[in-house]
Amino acid sequence: MHPVLLWFRALIPGPLNVSRREMLLGSLGAGIGLIVAEWLSRLTLGTLNPWFIAPMGASAVLLFAMPASPLAQPWSIVGGNTVSALVGVSCAMLLGHTGLAAGAAGALAIAVMFALRCLHPPGGAVAVTAVLGGAAVTHLGYDFALWPVAANSGLMLLAAVLFNALAGRRYPHQPAPQPHHTRDPLPSHRLGFTHEDLTQALASQGELMDISPEDLEDILARAHQLAARRQWGSVHCRDIMSRDVVSVGPRDSVDEAWARLAHHKIKALPVVREDGALVGILSLHDFFIGHSAPDPRRQPAMSQARVVEDIMTRKVRTAHPQQPIADLVGLFSDGGLHHMPVVDEAQRVVGMVTQSDVVAALFRGAARA
Repeated sequence: MHPVLLWFRALIPGPLNVSRREMLLGSLGAGIGLIVAEWLSRLTLGTLNPWFIAPMGASAVLLFAMPASPLAQPWSIVGGNTVSALVGVSCAMLLGHTGLAAGAAGALAIAVMFALRCLHPPGGAVAVTAVLGGAAVTHLGYDFALWPVAANSGLMLLAAVLFNALAGRRYPHQPAPQPHHTRDPLPSHRLGFTHEDLTQALASQGELMDISPEDLEDILARAHQLAARRQWGSVHCRDIMSRDVVSVGPRDSVDEAWARLAHHKIKALPVVREDGALVGILSLHDFFIGHSAPDPRRQPAMSQARVVEDIMTRKVRTAHPQQPIADLVGLFSDGGLHHMPVVDEAQRVVGMVTQSDVVAALFRGAARA
C-alpha cells in the first residue's frame, strides 16, 4: 500500500474494546460526578468565583470512563491537579499572564507530576487555567490550589468511589486478590512470562503506556485461557465428572458427614435434599475453620454435635454437564476451588468435578496431541 494511503488509514480510529454497559456507565457516571461536585463546591464556597473549574470535565472522563487507568487513581487526580495548580500560580507570578507563562506552566506541571508519580492529564489544563483564568483566579493566588482545585478534585474522587462501587467496579483499581493471601503468583501466571518480564517490556517501550504491569499480566493470562477454551472446547464436564456422587443431607449429623469423608477419602460432600436438589456443600474447610472449629485440646473431632446445615457453605459454584472444562480451569487454578458440583436444569446433582479430574483430562489431551 502506498505510504500516503497508509498515513490516511492511520487516521481512522480503531474499534473500542468496551461493552455498551461500560459506555453507559462512563457517560452517566461523569455526568453525575460533575453535577454533584459542582453543587457541593458551590454550596461550600458560596459566591466565590471560580468555585468550579473546567478541567474537572477531563478528570471525569478518566474517573468514570477509564477507572482502571493508572492516570485515574486517587493520588493522580488529587496530587496531579493540586501540584499543577501550584506550578501554574507560581509561573503566573514570575512570568505574568502570558502565553510563555502558560507554556512553562504546562511543561513544569508535567515534569513535577512525573517526579511525584501523580501524572494526571487534566493537570496540564489546571496549570494553564492558573495562568490564563482571569482576575478571579489571580485574586486567589496560591489559595487557588486549595479552593477550588483540591476541593473539586476531592469531591470528584468521592463521587467516583461511590459510583464505581455501586456499579460493581474495583476503584481505586487494584489487582485481583490472591486467594491464598501469599506472595506467590497465581498458578496461571507461573509459566512463561513473569511479572518482571512484563515490567521490563513496558519500560523498553521508551514511552508511558496507560496500563499497569499487573493489569497487562491479567489480560495476557485471560488470553491464554481463551486460547485454551478454543483448544479444549470439545471436552465437557460430563466427559470427566464423577457420577457416583457421595452426598449428605442438610439434617444429617456432622459425625456422619465426617465418617463419609474419611471412608471415601474425599474432601467435600454436596449437601442435597431428598429430591436431589443442591442446597450447599460441606468441605474440610467447614469443619476446621470458623464457628465449627474443634476444641484444640482434643483430637480432631467436632467439639459438639451439630447437623450439617449448621456448618455447610450455602453459596456454591456449580457447573453444568455440557459446560466446557476450559471454563473451569481458571476457577480451579486461580480461584482457589478444589471441587465443583455438576447440576442439571432442576439443580439436582448429577456429578462432581475436582482439580484431579481437570488435571487428568488436560494431561491426557496433551499426551494425545
